[in-house]
Amino acid sequence: MDYRAAVDFILSLTDYERTPPAYTAENYDLRRMEELLAPLGDVHKGIKAVHIAGTKGKGSTAAMVASVLSTAGYRTGLYTSPHLHTIRERLQIDNHPIPESEFARLVQALQPQVEKVNREAHYGLLTTYEVLTALAFIYFVQEGVDYQVLEVGLGGRLDATNIIEAPQVCIITSISLDHTDVLGHTLSAIAAEKAGIIKPGSTVVSAPQVPEAARVIEEACRRHEATLIKVGNDITWHRDLADRHGQSLTVRGRRGHYRISTPLIGDHQAENAATAVAALEVLAGYGASLSAKDIAQGLKGTRWPGRLQLLGQRPWLVVDGAHNADSARRLGIALREYFPHRRLILVMGTSFDKDIPGMVRELAQLDPLVIATRSHHPRSASPSVIQGEWAKQNVPAAITQSVSEGLARAKALAQGDDLICVTGSLFVVAEAIEYEGAARWESNRVPG
Repeated sequence: MDYRAAVDFILSLTDYERTPPAYTAENYDLRRMEELLAPLGDVHKGIKAVHIAGTKGKGSTAAMVASVLSTAGYRTGLYTSPHLHTIRERLQIDNHPIPESEFARLVQALQPQVEKVNREAHYGLLTTYEVLTALAFIYFVQEGVDYQVLEVGLGGRLDATNIIEAPQVCIITSISLDHTDVLGHTLSAIAAEKAGIIKPGSTVVSAPQVPEAARVIEEACRRHEATLIKVGNDITWHRDLADRHGQSLTVRGRRGHYRISTPLIGDHQAENAATAVAALEVLAGYGASLSAKDIAQGLKGTRWPGRLQLLGQRPWLVVDGAHNADSARRLGIALREYFPHRRLILVMGTSFDKDIPGMVRELAQLDPLVIATRSHHPRSASPSVIQGEWAKQNVPAAITQSVSEGLARAKALAQGDDLICVTGSLFVVAEAIEYEGAARWESNRVPG
């Protein structure tokens, strides 16, 4: 089996990332994962784990934690989703995506067991995401990683990563309304799903939360007799310096004070950095050798593209994967702070299951020129739907049927003191990065 055949096999499975069903134990049955992994020696057990759920910031926080652990000399696996350019980005060790040859070899070895589970289908059919999660566990075991940093894909309680039993630390990043058709229409309902990663006796680091979500997390910790560390209370930070190239912070933790910097900009990334430090202190309490220098160097070296990423100047060209109303609000704050401009030209494409009206309401406060577009992903919303929401805000929006066309039109409109921002979806952002030729890894983009 070559790499292309391996990817084709993975994508031939049921893909909930394209059309997520109701978030029920029937649709997201962890017993499928148990059936798949038991004959393989339960490879998900035995490696020290950091488990991260949340609505926003979980990928950035995961990347920060993994970067510090790698900097400190620990062989570190990082499992995230979705990917920007290649499916291999989801399985990394020490910031290197899994090689094509290794991906193909592991898929070929796993295929008979996948087909057996699906043939018997005791608990339904395995999904693309579940098999990728299993591949991550297998890859990390075979490569002898010391830590695995696992980002939840959707929710938490029923996510395939939640098959792990005793993570050294659970992290819950900022919770807001997203995937409401799947996870619920209230913050308390969504928080309950995210808090489903909390295990009995575990240590939980929570980013600052709105009261409705905070109460749910606190109750889950009491119920499971878990230790709760609150960022913003037990861990505090203040920003010392910030510009469009990064920011410097002072974080006051439970074990010490840290002077750190990160290339990721925005108040939300400062919050994510403080959350990462809180989790790293927990790992240090369990015996990890993590100095203040390791933490500083690891955070400084974190790379997480597609989040307030600057691709060009005169005009400014910024891409950001904001995909709900709250992240759109934070994007607006960051654009005003870091990228002074005459006019904002917004190239916007979203997935059809997102809160498009809420995002548009937030972004309308920036008084932009708007180009509605779509990615190649099957979940992309029609540009006419986006255009209609902008019309409700009395903002006319042009329409293009591809990101490349939308970006080309924005560049034709822009002058040197303007700002072009591509946003609404990581899928849209990935295509913009590829169009600009600025991909961190090779542009071997696979849909999904």
